[in-house]
Amino acid sequence: MPLINVIPGDKIPTAPFNVRLPVCRVPGWLLALWWLLRGLTRLTVLAVRYWWLTAPTVAAAWIRVRYGWPTLGAVVLVLTAVGVAWWRLHPSSWWRFGCYPLVGRWRRLWVYRRRWSSVMATCGLAMAFAGERYVPQLLAVRCDRFGDRVTVRMLPGQIPDDWGQAAERLAYAFRLRDGRAASAGRPDRVVLHFNRRDPLAATVAPLPVPEVPDLTGLALGVQEDGQLYQLRLAGSHVLIAGATNSGKGSVIWSLLRSLAGGIRSGLVEVWAFDPKGGMELAAGVPLFARFAYDDPDSMAGVLEEAVKRMRQRAARLRGVTRQHVPTADEPLLVLVVDELAALTAYITDRKVRDRIRESLGLLLSQGRAVGVHVIAALQDPRKDVLPFRDLFPTRIGLRMTEPEQADMVLGDGARDRGAVCDRIPETAPGVGYVVLDGRREPVRVRFSYLTDDDIRHLGREHRRLTPDTDESEVTR
Repeated sequence: MPLINVIPGDKIPTAPFNVRLPVCRVPGWLLALWWLLRGLTRLTVLAVRYWWLTAPTVAAAWIRVRYGWPTLGAVVLVLTAVGVAWWRLHPSSWWRFGCYPLVGRWRRLWVYRRRWSSVMATCGLAMAFAGERYVPQLLAVRCDRFGDRVTVRMLPGQIPDDWGQAAERLAYAFRLRDGRAASAGRPDRVVLHFNRRDPLAATVAPLPVPEVPDLTGLALGVQEDGQLYQLRLAGSHVLIAGATNSGKGSVIWSLLRSLAGGIRSGLVEVWAFDPKGGMELAAGVPLFARFAYDDPDSMAGVLEEAVKRMRQRAARLRGVTRQHVPTADEPLLVLVVDELAALTAYITDRKVRDRIRESLGLLLSQGRAVGVHVIAALQDPRKDVLPFRDLFPTRIGLRMTEPEQADMVLGDGARDRGAVCDRIPETAPGVGYVVLDGRREPVRVRFSYLTDDDIRHLGREHRRLTPDTDESEVTR
């Protein structure tokens, strides 16, 4: 038998196969019955899914057929009167249980579901596998007066950070202001927060001063959903970062205003540090037990006194309790530093700078359990300026000049999760994002604004009722 020489790479010719698929003839009436059953099933599913539309329609049609138009008109008038009376007598429950649920269902149908598949595809959140396209499932839409909360079941392999990176594109695709993503408490779900209008556009007036400050929830301003924002100071230190005129003073004075009742009664003792020569904090001198400014060496000495006091308190509480409870004899010690970088990076005297860094490091690492808390503000969040920023469990990012600074202050990935500090307008001082230790999602807040007259009035009304308030004893 002769051998056939085949050159490597050449294709061997093959004869085509004649494949004939079997044909099954289906009667026309059976095919029509199949399509009819399929359509009825789909209509039933849609009627059940959109019961809030179908149920009133069926009820109105039944009343019309059974009792006629006059009865149907009377029923509509009665329901309208009940709704108006509910709205007038108790508007908060009307909006919460009557209006917003209907608005949410309508927006789910008309705004989101109508364009859901196309938006998921264009934003890169839909996937294809084995010839099939998979789209995340829209579960629920809840509305309030400011925006929408959209709950979505993610596809396998997706995480909330994937949705956080696409949240801005999703907001623009649905013709909304802005958006961010947050975990929903279940590993397969994510909640998208979209704003229709900004609840933080207006300046927040000074909040009432409580008689006894609640250290687990100090009222400081208004958050994105329009509710009062409360910050937990107990067991925490607070870092405030932002550019010039971003509203750092609003955060500091809002905190001091919430603590003013405790300052007056002696449960809270504030030591203030103002490296700018006292320009920022001098208006609140009556509130301070110690006020250090202008001289770096004296400020280093006051910080060393705070460390000494912290160690003495720790020695007294050792074996007695693991968490300090403020009393008039053992008050909560709050150290307020207006421009931290001036103490940790800009001092030319290396020995003084090292003393300050050492004291701050000890206070931040050991002070929380014994009731010594640091509230620090700065403009430059670089690591060489603030080497121990990771010791602040509570971080507040106000308006910043560069996108990377949000991650420097609030943690890696904070900007992708919605903390766009570089996009806060200059016309909105006091607006910022708060990140708490153990919680990934930032909270958008506008802190209350106190004028100079408000601060002076606060100092007169809530000055310390002890001999320590004599201004002759102010540390210079």
